[in-house]
Amino acid sequence: MPGTRLRPPPLRRPRAVLGTALSAVAAGGLVAIAFAGCGVVGPGPLSTVGKVDFDTPLAIPPLAESTVDADGTRVFSLDAQAGTTEFTPGEPSTTWGFNGAYLGPTLVAERGQRVRVDIENSLEEPTTVHWHGMHLPAEMDGGPHQMVAPEASWSPEWDIDQPAATLWYHPHPHGETEDHVAKGLAGMFILHDEHERSLGLPSEYGVDDVPVIVQDSGFSADGEQESKQRGYAGGLGDELIVNGTRGPYLDVSDELVRLRLLNASTARTYAFTWSDARPMELIATDGGLLEASVSLDHVRLSPGERAEVLLRVTPGERVVLQSKMTAEIAGLVGPVADTNGGSDAFDVLEVRAAAALDPARPVPAALGTIDDFDPAEVATTRQFELGDSFEINGEAMDMGRIDETVTVDTLERWIVENPNAVPHSFHVHDVQFRIASIDGAAPPPELAGWKDTIFTEPETKYELLMRFEDYADTDTPYMYHCHLLWHEDQGMMGQFAVVEPGQRATMTEGTHHEH
Repeated sequence: MPGTRLRPPPLRRPRAVLGTALSAVAAGGLVAIAFAGCGVVGPGPLSTVGKVDFDTPLAIPPLAESTVDADGTRVFSLDAQAGTTEFTPGEPSTTWGFNGAYLGPTLVAERGQRVRVDIENSLEEPTTVHWHGMHLPAEMDGGPHQMVAPEASWSPEWDIDQPAATLWYHPHPHGETEDHVAKGLAGMFILHDEHERSLGLPSEYGVDDVPVIVQDSGFSADGEQESKQRGYAGGLGDELIVNGTRGPYLDVSDELVRLRLLNASTARTYAFTWSDARPMELIATDGGLLEASVSLDHVRLSPGERAEVLLRVTPGERVVLQSKMTAEIAGLVGPVADTNGGSDAFDVLEVRAAAALDPARPVPAALGTIDDFDPAEVATTRQFELGDSFEINGEAMDMGRIDETVTVDTLERWIVENPNAVPHSFHVHDVQFRIASIDGAAPPPELAGWKDTIFTEPETKYELLMRFEDYADTDTPYMYHCHLLWHEDQGMMGQFAVVEPGQRATMTEGTHHEH
């Protein structure tokens, strides 16, 4: 029956055993032996460059239908359900999706709107729907405290009060997130505002403003989806699908195209580039537009991160979006990179320009203004050390423990350090933050905008500034965690509550912060 499966219990690694193995890796030992010692052996380097037959039109997720209530609330509906998907014609795979068999529709809303999403769970097990990158009350966040039982419903409602951005939604059940996302439960949530619309950027959804949801997967020789090999980072597939499409191509009839890149993979980090080495023109990151476009030779995205890039084409040309990771880009030593996707290369999507193209307006030199935080206003500094055995500050996730308590409308400095030789990432719910420094240096231009997720390179320290402007709640926490989803499932996650001055959270509180 679709949606029914047997699954072994989650793996948990004794800290001493895994630490010993990874120390051997850091010292340049044989990585296969090191990981085999703790039961984790990852795939070796691979490349699909030049091997993909781009023979299937890129599927465009449909726009989610909505209605407007009498009070002006825009109402969407999502139904989590099991089904089958033919990634290869005639070869069905068991998959999950929202309002369909795989992935979900794209929700679109305007800043200033109030939205409600009526969620039904037609699966045979509980799940959640988390609004990744969204600023909203904790009880509407869709984390592990907002589980939706089978045949039950949930209707979160909130005001859109943040700049135009490419966000997304996905499940967040504690211990099951990797599995639910890998099965296909994910979709895009696009926000617009007056300023972004005034810039004249490509804006016709699915035509010159295109969602590009990138996932890695594994397939049998017959084309049926199968389980992925596991490295330390998590499950790593040997092939990419885009919007659920194998071997996708995109026909375009505009000379300027906006691609909204979403890394919806559970473990793999990408270095997106163009096959002819033209620059990647980056205009936006997780939380919205940069102050100006940035020309790059690649755009690195770890799981959960987003980027908006512009592509200018000439009549009749073809160019391939690729991912070409290297150990240097990943910040990993060679053996660790080789077994965790850090040396892999992929053909992702072929873009085919029509013989005649509609002209585009010039891209403004200035895309917007990002006001800097004043470090003198920092009220609290917190330290977060990402451990090599799936812990933060030496502790695994406890649903009944509040690790940090934040006073509403205060500026905080979070110091996030990955002291190990292995990959991690860091995602914070509710807020968009700024990277103040990386190992004491200013961030590069591509990381100078609003972010909610970062790839944390080994042996590197990140200084993040964030303000929790509102939505105090003593009863319901938000999450911070590694967004390599297997790591999150193993316990690499913590909880924080936002409270009014003088209040305390209702759960047991940790003591990781410094004033």
